[in-house]
Amino acid sequence: MKNIQERLRALAPAALKGIRRGIEKEGLRVRTDGSLDATPHPAALGSALTHPHITTDFSEAQLELITGVHTSVEACLEELKHIHQFVYRNIGDAALWCASMPCYLPDENEIPIGRYGSSNMGRLKTVYRIGLSHRYGRHMQTISGLHYNFSLPETVWPLPGLRDPNDAYFALIRNFRRHAWLLLYLFGASPAVCASFVKGRDHGLQELKTGTLYSPYATSLRMGRLGYLSEAQDSLAVSYNNLESYTASLYDAMTKPYPPYERIGIRIGRDTADPVDQYRQLATSLLQMENEFYSTIRPKRVTGPTERPLRALRERGVEYVEVRAMDLDPYSPIGISADTIRFLDIFLLHCLLCDSPPDTPREIETFGRTKQQVAARGREPGLRLERQTKTVELRQWGRQVLGECEPIAIALDSAHGGGAHGEALAAAIAAMDDPASLPSARVLREMETRFNGSHGRFALMHSLEHRRTLQLEPLPAGAQERLERMAQESLEKQREIEAADKIPFETFRHQYLSHEQLRAG
Repeated sequence: MKNIQERLRALAPAALKGIRRGIEKEGLRVRTDGSLDATPHPAALGSALTHPHITTDFSEAQLELITGVHTSVEACLEELKHIHQFVYRNIGDAALWCASMPCYLPDENEIPIGRYGSSNMGRLKTVYRIGLSHRYGRHMQTISGLHYNFSLPETVWPLPGLRDPNDAYFALIRNFRRHAWLLLYLFGASPAVCASFVKGRDHGLQELKTGTLYSPYATSLRMGRLGYLSEAQDSLAVSYNNLESYTASLYDAMTKPYPPYERIGIRIGRDTADPVDQYRQLATSLLQMENEFYSTIRPKRVTGPTERPLRALRERGVEYVEVRAMDLDPYSPIGISADTIRFLDIFLLHCLLCDSPPDTPREIETFGRTKQQVAARGREPGLRLERQTKTVELRQWGRQVLGECEPIAIALDSAHGGGAHGEALAAAIAAMDDPASLPSARVLREMETRFNGSHGRFALMHSLEHRRTLQLEPLPAGAQERLERMAQESLEKQREIEAADKIPFETFRHQYLSHEQLRAG
């Protein structure tokens, strides 16, 4: 606590008010019967390749909505709401699935992979997704979540004991990985899934109702072994002790061949109508590209149009962190609430301000086991978690972390005025001792009492309610005009990129994936 207080005192109110945040929210387009809307990305939304706020993730049916960077929680949520409203005005009768675990899914090959036009960069993005489908399956890639991007103003560095942004953000990341289980416990909202998602797989779940599977004490199946988990990537003991160790780990993963992926191959070697359909993946390495690394948090840097993220990190350092552990909030029309954002700010500051010793291979293994335990059994009475060489009761550990957060909430409220951060923390403290109040418990309870145990009916009803709410609320004329203009400009930009390409895609692929592109200049 001593070092937390010392570093907190070094953060001026202006620095706390200057926290920068942005949101990337994924969500499936679904039909009114709750099935996947497999039609192409609507042209009225603009180009998925070049639009700064509206794109697709793995599938044509999986929208990704991206805010700009904001120092105000309210402004960030308002922009996210406006983007949702614009989307709903341009996707016909479809709705955005409110849950992280997907709707009823068709067979694997009927899930359309994202297409980004005929430019080399557009083809690269599609082939990358084709690779994901061969490596992990299309069903797994339809899981959706919310990424929270967080940074402090450049003026705060150095803090006591933290020399520069790289040192500080990697300290934050190490502590986040130690305590990320707390976010799964407090905000996990995916305790059940449609049976179509695990068809033909060994899943270990129980049947809640025909067509719905669940785990009684689960918090986040999305973050468990059925979600974004890769046995291949388990061999990556990525260290977050400094920028050099982190980037070296990823460099190896993207440059060394991995035998199981060598067996998949890169090209099928025959003519196809679309050149991308000749490809099975971009590369035979453990990771095709940086984004394939499944981590609960990543150090990030804004990059140029064809700049490799790893090279940008090596050359210019960490600019912000991307939190990837958050389920969609099925009770929010836009997937997250103001209280959740305020808690995330408190939690991330706690991760930054606490002492953060170097991680070790043994501790890294423990992080993974703890995450799996809380994802699958977080609400189990008396659940104990590994902490260093001992075990500790989950609620006891949680109360300790939340208690250490109190001065941070007080400082944020002092900087902003009011008591919103204290209220968000108080709600988390109350939930720590009342598992029945957690989103995962609430979701299961409502499925059983209102929807006869059906995950699909629960999520569809809330999705349609959110659509009505957002359609009924007026979209300000300025926001409507801005997003319409951006959609048209993005289509024009895509055409310009396609017209400017001068080399064959295979040449471009080799150049983009070359080892030189990953090294610092």
